[in-house]
Amino acid sequence: MTTQLVHTRADLRAAIDKVGGDGQVGVVMTMGALHAGHRELVHVARARCAVVVVTVFLNPLQFAPSEDLSRYPKTLDDDVALCEQEGVDVVFAPAVEEVYPAGRPQVQVHAGPLGDVLEGAARPGHFDGVLTVVAKLLNLTRPDVAYFGQKDAQQLLLIARMVQDLNFPVEVDAVPTVRDPDGLALSSRNTYLTDDDRRAALSLSRALFAGVAAEAVGSDAVRRAAHDVLAAEPSIALDYLALVDPATLTEVGEDAAGPALLAVAARVGTTRLIDNVPISLRDR
Repeated sequence: MTTQLVHTRADLRAAIDKVGGDGQVGVVMTMGALHAGHRELVHVARARCAVVVVTVFLNPLQFAPSEDLSRYPKTLDDDVALCEQEGVDVVFAPAVEEVYPAGRPQVQVHAGPLGDVLEGAARPGHFDGVLTVVAKLLNLTRPDVAYFGQKDAQQLLLIARMVQDLNFPVEVDAVPTVRDPDGLALSSRNTYLTDDDRRAALSLSRALFAGVAAEAVGSDAVRRAAHDVLAAEPSIALDYLALVDPATLTEVGEDAAGPALLAVAARVGTTRLIDNVPISLRDR
């Protein structure tokens, strides 16, 4: 079946109803500039759902005035071609006016305390914009399952919490981070990196995996191992390196045991990148 590209809410509903029947609907939400990480999300959705919808919408609510909204890559033709290759049924690529017909919405979803730390501390209000558009797109696409990547771990946690707290009738499914062979986590912003920037950016994933290698020794060893790698790369400007509880995003203590999340954010040249890995701290 040919992928249907639609731009309006009315056409979206008609397209989903046309191919849907009684089958399970899966949605993958993107801002466009699709890459192999998005392809994996779509691949997982296609294997599990009768109908797959991909949204392509560059959401202005989650960008601060100083951020890179205007230069974010826009590649809709290529995005649709990738979706066609993966057997996506419907691509919904609305204009801003279609999603926010009255302009900036007066009523928005507030992320709460989980949205004020890590990325939220670096980008105030970012997650309010994310959750508001995700809520709108869930209402418009009405999926049974929504697929999100683990690379954006804090976003994933907040979306799952919103769905739980506000009783959205949808399952949130996490898909592991996809990496290039050199370890760099895939991101649409990787296209901004120069060759030198990319070489420097590899220190982020190397730091995280150094932390994983030290997880048997304890939380302090994890932090030290990761910091040592980052300290050896002068070309990055570190925003944060945090070892946190994956459910609360609070820093874990010296004697902590069990699952944790090691997360990093840094600016490499003019590009800000994030990454994370799960950590399993052992009883000592």
